[in-house]
Amino acid sequence: MSSNFQASLKSYNTFGIEALARELVIVQSLDELKKLLPRLRTEKFMFLGGGSNVLFINDFDGLVVINQIKGLKAESINGNDADVSAMSGESWHEFVLWTLDQGYYGLENMSLIPGTVGAAPMQNIGAYGVEFKDVCIQVDALELATGALKSFTSAECEFGYRESVFKRALKDQYFIYQVHVKLSRNSPIKASYGNIQDVLKTKGIKHPSHRDISNAVIEIRSSKLPDPSQLGNAGSFFKNPVVLQSQAEALLMKYPNAPHFADGDRVKVPAGWLIEQCRFKGFRDGNVGSHKDQALVIVNYGGATGQEIFDYSKKIIREVQKKFNFVLEREVNMIF
Repeated sequence: MSSNFQASLKSYNTFGIEALARELVIVQSLDELKKLLPRLRTEKFMFLGGGSNVLFINDFDGLVVINQIKGLKAESINGNDADVSAMSGESWHEFVLWTLDQGYYGLENMSLIPGTVGAAPMQNIGAYGVEFKDVCIQVDALELATGALKSFTSAECEFGYRESVFKRALKDQYFIYQVHVKLSRNSPIKASYGNIQDVLKTKGIKHPSHRDISNAVIEIRSSKLPDPSQLGNAGSFFKNPVVLQSQAEALLMKYPNAPHFADGDRVKVPAGWLIEQCRFKGFRDGNVGSHKDQALVIVNYGGATGQEIFDYSKKIIREVQKKFNFVLEREVNMIF
């Protein structure tokens, strides 16, 4: 390791990778970030929020900016609806709980998603039948090249499955500092996806509230996903493949009980199931492995390097392709 690398990133990534950066700066306001703009235009840099969706393969030869810009607000649109805004350094889960406390609903199915609010539009985060794009009104961002503030409508964000314009055409051009979502006091209850109904049934809840849905999602996610403070991980490591109808039919001919969900004119197949069929669930290879309860989660058992985790993910991709002819795509961002 170069002696020029000064800042440890271990506590800023949920994998607990002992990577170093040349320099680390924490920003707590937009003004503080604006002061860094001259450097961001000439130096290698990256923004970090909760560090829950990154894997450092190597040390980072540049400036890491930790986003801790906070603030929450709800402005009534009419009797039922509100424009609810959050600054991008807020914890996503804490934001969801705050909206429930305010009596504005629509985010409860996305409870306990790790990371900060700023990652929500970047990744178009989603869980249990709801995605960020379903509620997004506007994303406010700072253009790094000019320092100008710009607001993007939901359409302008070009949301896709775990995708947005900020990961593609506008990658590294903007800093997202605030999001606006439209929530409602009478938002419909969405309890049909995943195991939500099972949890409600075991609790004897026949007419769930939005808080009940949130609690059910928290219970399910907690049972499936290890706590990063106990076992380093970045949640779901791979995206669920979205395949052609013909590919899904071929899969079901061979595996009639394979889980699958309609996704427009295509079919989504759970990556966790595919990985489990390749016998990775609970498998351990040195310091790295697949979690015993959720094959989709790669874990750091302690002391793993980013390269070891990356190599292990390549092994999974290779075996799934060999068995199913589906190519898994990583959801976690690789930092080389």
